[in-house]
Amino acid sequence: MKSNALTIIKKEFARFFGDRQLLFTTVIMPGLLIYIIYSLMGNGMEKMMTEGQDEMVTLRVENLPESLAPMVEEMPSTTLLQQPVTQEEIDNLEDKNLNEVVVRFPEEFDEMVETYSPQTGVAAPNVEIYYNSANNASSRVYTMLDAQLSAYEDQMSNRFDINRIDGEDEEKSYDMASQDDVLGSILSKLIPMLILMMLFSGVMAIAPSSIAGEKERGTIATLLVTPMRRNELALGKVVSLSGIALLSGLSSFLGIVLSLPKMIPVDAAGVELGLNYTGADYTVLLLTILATVLIMASVVSLLSALAKDVKNAGTMITPFMLVVMFCGLMPMFQSHVPENLAAYLVPFYNSIQVMTATFAHEMTWAPVIVTLCSNVVYSGVAVWGLTKMFGSEKVMFSR
Repeated sequence: MKSNALTIIKKEFARFFGDRQLLFTTVIMPGLLIYIIYSLMGNGMEKMMTEGQDEMVTLRVENLPESLAPMVEEMPSTTLLQQPVTQEEIDNLEDKNLNEVVVRFPEEFDEMVETYSPQTGVAAPNVEIYYNSANNASSRVYTMLDAQLSAYEDQMSNRFDINRIDGEDEEKSYDMASQDDVLGSILSKLIPMLILMMLFSGVMAIAPSSIAGEKERGTIATLLVTPMRRNELALGKVVSLSGIALLSGLSSFLGIVLSLPKMIPVDAAGVELGLNYTGADYTVLLLTILATVLIMASVVSLLSALAKDVKNAGTMITPFMLVVMFCGLMPMFQSHVPENLAAYLVPFYNSIQVMTATFAHEMTWAPVIVTLCSNVVYSGVAVWGLTKMFGSEKVMFSR
């Protein structure tokens, strides 16, 4: 019995180690992909945490007290401007691209803190810090100021307040980020990933069985012996698969869009939040989804044609699926979409960045055009490759 078991073991090991593709996908690929993806995610997280640290921030301070002057003057990466602050300068902070923080100290702050007593019933001196949470640099400086002032406040036995909201000013906010910026920031990190995953699941549900399945069943031979041109067959396969996957993706997309008002119906103050997206935004999303599903179906069809059967196709498509998943996670590790147009030549990464920019209200037309054109070109190249495979008996009749 032992010799029989040993024979079976040797046979299985020989089959496994003799199949280079199986060896690569089972042993080498998992560790390699995990290393690459985790390394890229680590670099993305490090970039996200350090982004904005070296950007200079204009720190407008009114009535800077002598006791706090050294602390404020030594604030890193800031340009200090001591001058009276106007309401217009505070309102300008609504622009999330403006690297500024405004600080208002009461006049004679040191004397007020020195003589303050809770027993008098008079409110403590209030330090106002206005910032924009949608701007990394502004938010960073605000966090440092708040931490240092809070530490100083503890030393002074809580003789002053920071960003106090009085009863008559319940709607007042020191964070000047607009509702659109806050909601856009949240949606831009979640929705593009969901859309990409849903599109891919739609492609995966039909593409392998359409090509690799026909190879496995032998029905692909019937199509290949007809007078149909190989490029017509390849184009028909890709377009039909893209159309079906697009219907699945559009159904999911409509579900997401219609459910957005239900996902975030009110803010902390009980005010209804509106999703201020224009027709142009939805058009860009639709075109981006169409171009994305086209190249997705083209690549999956190409891999399915290389596979021997449906099971083998699933194995070959797995690395591609992980790459798509990683692209979907990218918005979570970045604060701004890339400005370099060369970044929009990278398939799938470009689609996720366009969708991210659209949801974040940062969409510009140049990246959109580059993304759409490049994805169509890549899809054409994949269809050409699929045509060549359909013309190769070695590929199409390998078992």
